[in-house]
Amino acid sequence: MTQEHIISASRDIAADAAVIFELIADPAQQPQWDGNDNLAQAQPGQRVHAVGDAFLMTNTNGKVRENRIVEFAEARRIAWLPSEVGGTPPGHLWRWELEPVGDGNTRVTHTYDWTELDRTDTMRVNRATATTADNLAASIDRLAAIAERG
Repeated sequence: MTQEHIISASRDIAADAAVIFELIADPAQQPQWDGNDNLAQAQPGQRVHAVGDAFLMTNTNGKVRENRIVEFAEARRIAWLPSEVGGTPPGHLWRWELEPVGDGNTRVTHTYDWTELDRTDTMRVNRATATTADNLAASIDRLAAIAERG
């Protein structure tokens, strides 16, 4: 059986890309829009600005994860690889892409790519397969509700 290793969801949000991006690039904001209900908290002051930055996030199970930024274009694209603090990322990536589509609207695409987990960390594969496009869409929907409020 072939498994889907890259999943994504997209939708247009009635908000400027810079407003939406700020909610994503500031880890302290992420638990309020997480559609996986996996993120508990991140300390303020960790807003990321470039490839190579990292932030710490506490998950709902109490584990702290270090997230290394591997793609970054302000107000357009951000992606990170989570791992145990100080550890090697096991091979799954979270990506957000924002594309202005006119009239103050932004097309937001959220992608989860766990292509490398099969080779590096088979213990995480069950959790990865439980993350669906619906989970990603839920994150975008929650993000939209916040961003569209202004």
